[in-house]
Amino acid sequence: MKNTVYFDLETQKSADEVGGWDKISRMRMSVGVTYSTERGDYRIYGEKQVDELIQELRRADLVVGFNNLRFDYEVLHGYTTLDLRQIPTLDMLVDLQKTLQHRLSLDAIAAATLGVEKTSEGMQAIRWFKEGKLLEIAEYCCYDVKITRLVHEYGAAHRRLFYKNRFGSKLSVPVSW
Repeated sequence: MKNTVYFDLETQKSADEVGGWDKISRMRMSVGVTYSTERGDYRIYGEKQVDELIQELRRADLVVGFNNLRFDYEVLHGYTTLDLRQIPTLDMLVDLQKTLQHRLSLDAIAAATLGVEKTSEGMQAIRWFKEGKLLEIAEYCCYDVKITRLVHEYGAAHRRLFYKNRFGSKLSVPVSW
């Protein structure tokens, strides 16, 4: 059985705090979450378990995420000399951007496709980290991984996803996962 690992992480610091978006590897991970189709469960990793997280990603047959090539992997590059972009990866944002020629948020796709929305946003997760609320970050990150998995599974089953354009019209975008 193929092991697909869905993945997301949250950071300790914002781009402004580390000197800009070209320094993502300095943002530091607060919490990372995976869902493995082989195990059928979620795993939550704190910063002290970042090596275990990286090993899980390296063992996957496919890692699926949303903006994980440019963001999540870059955060993890602050902890390893390995080039995580060599892992078989489907970055749904990159894939959709190739077709649409513009970026969409995971929230916009999930809302139009599944009728669900994210529970919070990344800047809130950074505030929670500063307040020591790791459980809230883990819950939020688990929900993001679940939304990522549901969007991917929907796209794989129906070969398309939905989004609303700036005028509020619901449009579809083909996918080939």
